[in-house]
Amino acid sequence: MNNILRPTLVLFAALTLATGVIYPMVVTGIAQAAFPHQANGSLVVKNGAAVGSELIGQNFTAPGHFWGRPSATAPMPYNASASGGSNQGPLNPALKDAVSARIAALREADPGNTAPVPVDLVTASASGLDPHITPAAARYQVARVAKAKGVSADKVAALVESQVELPWLGFVGEARINVLQLNLALDALR
Repeated sequence: MNNILRPTLVLFAALTLATGVIYPMVVTGIAQAAFPHQANGSLVVKNGAAVGSELIGQNFTAPGHFWGRPSATAPMPYNASASGGSNQGPLNPALKDAVSARIAALREADPGNTAPVPVDLVTASASGLDPHITPAAARYQVARVAKAKGVSADKVAALVESQVELPWLGFVGEARINVLQLNLALDALR
């Protein structure tokens, strides 16, 4: 029995040390040296304090802010510890009801806006944490935000256009706008 137990325990200790201590320290060290911003959560800092992450959406609900995609996380929106979608398919009546309610809420918040509602303002992303919206979704909200902020719609529209992130290499992905970055720029707008 001792012939089997001793090598097993030595191998267990060696693998634990290699995979549980050394490897994580090396990977963390490389990440901190090569990509410190990303390794520390891609935090957005304003006046010396972290106000959010570039990678996780936030629940903006004030009329004077741009709203992001709905979040399907529980028990609260944009709960990073409960990432996941609603898993409701396009034929699910609950999804249809949720989308209809979201469209009604958008119409109620901006009754004069008769433009078609962009799909990303009424459907949650697969993770429920998406920090981006399409430029169309931001443009849809310009009038409401400008009115609530007491700023001209032209200024707000120009701000939206300045925040558009183009696809990587010009063709990978979609044009998008980070809602947190847009709202921070909006709060700085005079």
